Amino acid sequence: MKIAVKANIEDFDKIMNVDCEVIGNTSRRDYIENAIELGHCIISKNEDDIEGFLIYDINFFECSFITLIIVSPSKRRKGNASLLIDYMMSISPTTKVFSSTNRSNSSMQKVFDANGFIESGIVENLDEGDPEIIYFKSK
Repeated sequence: MKIAVKANIEDFDKIMNVDCEVIGNTSRRDYIENAIELGHCIISKNEDDIEGFLIYDINFFECSFITLIIVSPSKRRKGNASLLIDYMMSISPTTKVFSSTNRSNSSMQKVFDANGFIESGIVENLDEGDPEIIYFKSK
């Protein structure tokens, strides 16, 4: 059965395996470890397998901001991102939750739309020629 829970440090290596599978390196190692230690990392797991993870912070105008949603390529389109978002909404320390994705990332835009997020703005000049769309949802 697939569940979402807060990650603990024992999950770190499996989370890193998923992240490395997606981005091809371990450059976010310290960032992920810090998020776990702060209690800001949520995992989607099926039995002992971690299929995806979400990281958030509360530094975006004192609102929760989902900074990263990563799902193993072989586990995509199976409800993992939605499960992570639902759990995040249930535990969010703020009533307003924001996130973002590039205009070119239509798959993530569909995930946000399917989970009740609305577009809240655009930030230019982060990635050349690929604006960042900000999304918002209230608890």
